[in-house]
Amino acid sequence: MMTIDNYKFAGKKAIVRVDFNVPLDENGQITDDTRIRGALPTLKKILADGGALIIMSHMGKPKGKVNMKMSLGQIKEAVAKALGTPVMFAPDCANAKEAADALKPGEVLLLENLRFYPEEEGKPVGIDKEDPAYEDAKKAMKASQKEFAKTLASYADCYVNDAFGTAHRKHASTAVIADYFDADNKMLGYLMEKEVEAVDNILSNIRRPFTAIMGGSKVSTKIGIIENLMDKVDNLILCGGMTYTFAKAQGGKIGNSICEDDKLDLALDIIRQAKEKGVNLVLGTDCVAGDKFANDANQKVVPSNDVPDGWEGMDAGPETRKAFAKAIEGAKTILWNGPAGVFEFDNFTAGSRAIAEAIAKATDEGAYSLIGGGDSVACINKFGMADRVSYISTGGGALLEAIEGKVLPGVAAIKN
Repeated sequence: MMTIDNYKFAGKKAIVRVDFNVPLDENGQITDDTRIRGALPTLKKILADGGALIIMSHMGKPKGKVNMKMSLGQIKEAVAKALGTPVMFAPDCANAKEAADALKPGEVLLLENLRFYPEEEGKPVGIDKEDPAYEDAKKAMKASQKEFAKTLASYADCYVNDAFGTAHRKHASTAVIADYFDADNKMLGYLMEKEVEAVDNILSNIRRPFTAIMGGSKVSTKIGIIENLMDKVDNLILCGGMTYTFAKAQGGKIGNSICEDDKLDLALDIIRQAKEKGVNLVLGTDCVAGDKFANDANQKVVPSNDVPDGWEGMDAGPETRKAFAKAIEGAKTILWNGPAGVFEFDNFTAGSRAIAEAIAKATDEGAYSLIGGGDSVACINKFGMADRVSYISTGGGALLEAIEGKVLPGVAAIKN
């Protein structure tokens, strides 16, 4: 497989898929440029080698229609400042051949939002899945998607995918476009290489003990990951809102706490699987309950399986925090996805902070720690500990699907 370090970009035009889906305020100003900064090593490498650069990305979910609130034109100057060179803009990504052909070495062209075209995602627009004509519309869209990808490919001599956040999608710009470049002219960018290596470290190069922390509100969204990890981990911490589904499944009283009543049998099955596989399953035994879902709610510490009526579990309790820290202490491989409570409220951050502190300490002592998923990343940044973990993933859904054991189309299109 060709690598970005081995490729000779001099005199070549490179089309690079990045993830510049950055948050904007009401004035179109970027509020967090992390994703732009993450792509800089790849983009600067191509320019430094004497290549011309065509940057493509999506922003938001315009659903195949032009929506100027999601125009990448709003971030053109920010990209130029980050790169340290002027950036030209193509207002129509499907009609940029003339602009691309005119590019000289060292010049940069930013294409308009790919998702202004339904062909990018490859989904029929304006027709219900239940409609008898849907399958024909789907086939027609797939054909159009290939043509759209072929058009994008025609702008450049080589293709670089550096957008891990969309690697789990088989979109025109993330996977289909790779079909129009031979193996010697398509490659992963630096960010993608690091993400793939991080997942490999977690799933293939495991140093034990291996502790995984899965948080969040729903068991249903994490079941595939939990089942895949069950054959790999030594300790599995399940926390956050899913705590109360497990508590209720075992006959507990959970007050107004969040719960998936249709997943109670699933929770019991996870407990059974952990026991059979010898996995140390760590569930919350106490919680910080609030009398309303608000930062200023009255608080009290109660057993996770005995939350009073009118109260709801909002964070991990002090005994649970100790149990979490014990399961993380001494681990050599650590994966964290999902907070232990409503960390958005400053008064309910103790559980998530305890996890972050334990991970940082273990990392200081030589553990490999991977933080992935939007909320976990937000947690580690909020607590100022981003520089005390091994790797923070830029991909939410992509990371989770990779950990679940699924093949990522954006990676497979390059590797195959």
